[in-house]
Amino acid sequence: MKDLLYYLTAITQITVFLIASYYFVISLFGLFSGVDKNKIYDSPTKRFAMVVAAYNEELVIENTIESLKSLNYPKELYDIFIIADNCTDNTASISTSLGVNVFERKNNKKRGKGYALEWMFNKIFTMETDYDGICIFDADNLISKNFLLEMDNKLSEGYMVVQGYIDSKNPYDSWITQSYSVSFWNTNRLFQLGRKNLKLSNQIGGTGFCVHTKILKELGWGSTCLTEDLEFTCKLVLNNYKVGWAHNAIVYDEKPLTLKQSWKQRKRWMQGFADVSSRFFLKLIHKAYKEKDIIALDCALYTIQPFVILLFGLSTIITFLDAIIPYNDNLFSMSVILSPVIIQIIVIFQMAINPLIMVIEKKISKFMFGIFIFYFLSITTYSHIFDMDNSFINKMIFSLLLLMVILSILYMANKRQYLKLFIRYLMYNIYVFTWIPITIQGIIYKKDKEWSHTKHTRKIRIGEVE
Repeated sequence: MKDLLYYLTAITQITVFLIASYYFVISLFGLFSGVDKNKIYDSPTKRFAMVVAAYNEELVIENTIESLKSLNYPKELYDIFIIADNCTDNTASISTSLGVNVFERKNNKKRGKGYALEWMFNKIFTMETDYDGICIFDADNLISKNFLLEMDNKLSEGYMVVQGYIDSKNPYDSWITQSYSVSFWNTNRLFQLGRKNLKLSNQIGGTGFCVHTKILKELGWGSTCLTEDLEFTCKLVLNNYKVGWAHNAIVYDEKPLTLKQSWKQRKRWMQGFADVSSRFFLKLIHKAYKEKDIIALDCALYTIQPFVILLFGLSTIITFLDAIIPYNDNLFSMSVILSPVIIQIIVIFQMAINPLIMVIEKKISKFMFGIFIFYFLSITTYSHIFDMDNSFINKMIFSLLLLMVILSILYMANKRQYLKLFIRYLMYNIYVFTWIPITIQGIIYKKDKEWSHTKHTRKIRIGEVE
């Protein structure tokens, strides 16, 4: 039995190590910018349809339309379309009063954003105006002024689908919104930009992306599951199209305020992932093997995120047991793969990478970055500095004492905002661990297609976030 546990542990840890190594390589390329912040744009040539899918969004739709009307792009080269999808509030009337095109859709059987978009695309195809690209947004979004300039540039480069940078318009409203924001900042920089620099296909993020009308007519939308963005990404890769990345085309998205709201939204994401992976994973793997296509392989690995999350969760439990079970009796030691020095380097990197991305993306100050690094380095090296026993109890005692010292420093320095940010950042680990039960639910209920709507509560204008 002891040998069986040992080998199961080794297999789990080796698998996690290989997957983590793969994503580590991608993330390294994300650290190198490759983004021109002072780009000079060519004269705009493309015509765009700006499509906003809205369901009972009377509180936020006005500011979304305002941001779309304020784009630094010739007004005659883009039109705004609002889909009032099964709305029972004033979304349609407010949008109409603002002078944009409003289409009301009533269909209680085919509910959800995917169906609404497919319905709208078919209408656009029959219009007299020929659009080069269709940009998709959520009703709570605020769009950066240069968005269409970026999309025009990317389409001119030959990309048929382009994803913009999804940012948060309420990153510090609660510990949940801050956790969401940290996660998105990391994804944008490490994995989206990393894939762009490696010339892989990026992933559509559900909002803030542009699709060339030629592709929609050729392949059809047909993406009506709970994660229509992932479904369409897989379809593109299977048909040899890559999704481009526009790091400077920013879309500000409202994040859920509470854990309950967040749980529902992320459960829907995992349901969609589990559904899409069951239908596309083997097709992508077959394409990757048959055509030696690394892009298809990367997309296939992305679709199985629910199972990767569970595997990483199991690895975390093993690592935790490693910390509390005496070493000599420990079946779960990570040393079955790595030396203690390598493990410590990995731990330091994991702790430091989030603050590093936050300071690179100018989300925190260099002072706050220094506080984070001091805290993480102290935790990981205290046993060497103070020649202490590296036991679990000693780790906890030292961590608590260090935390009290840092909080006291921030309080006495009158850095109240930084103090709140630091405490909430530590709670980010809770957010990360909640992915495990959420993922389990998502896999179990993957066939449940009921759409869960996130209610928006903040009226924020584009000038407040840019």
